[in-house]
Amino acid sequence: MTDLAKRSLDVTLSGVGLVASAPLWPVIAAAIKLDSRGPIFYAQDRVGEGGRAFMVLKFRSMVADAERTVGPRQAHAADARITRVGRLLRATAMDELPQLVNIFRGDMSFVGPRALRPEEIDSAGDGVPLPLRAVPGFAERCAVPPGLTGIAQIYAPRDVSRRQKFRFDLLYVRRRSFVLDLRLILLSFWITLRGTWEKREKKF
Repeated sequence: MTDLAKRSLDVTLSGVGLVASAPLWPVIAAAIKLDSRGPIFYAQDRVGEGGRAFMVLKFRSMVADAERTVGPRQAHAADARITRVGRLLRATAMDELPQLVNIFRGDMSFVGPRALRPEEIDSAGDGVPLPLRAVPGFAERCAVPPGLTGIAQIYAPRDVSRRQKFRFDLLYVRRRSFVLDLRLILLSFWITLRGTWEKREKKF
């Protein structure tokens, strides 16, 4: 797949997505404010292609200051930090809608390895915390733009380590194609319609 074809697909889909989802944004914003105190959006730094840092916005799905005591940690099943509205947003991926702006700008693609936080850590085999940059496969996955969806996001069990998810990311890097991107995008729409993004195992 050429970079031009991928970029054209990203611009077209993100532009259509922003226009089509515009009526939902005030509804989501109102639901977040009525459900819990705190801002509507929250911003995070993420690592993109070539290790370049950029900022993403997401609709807030957790309580305010969710990381004050635990730091950057992957959400888990029955995570008490997730709000009632947040559970619905995460199950349908509606919390990710603001990232369509990042795709339109070129920070991200629709399909690719998940955009990770620069300070995020994983656990080594002996349980010792390990920066993600030190996990095998990190550099290779940064050779392509990060994506809103991808092989790891769809097929990897939710609660496996980042190290294991990197194997799915590397599979995408090696086999990426226009047809594969279209297949993963269609699967993602189906998962959103079913509201099963938060399933710990099979999502579709």
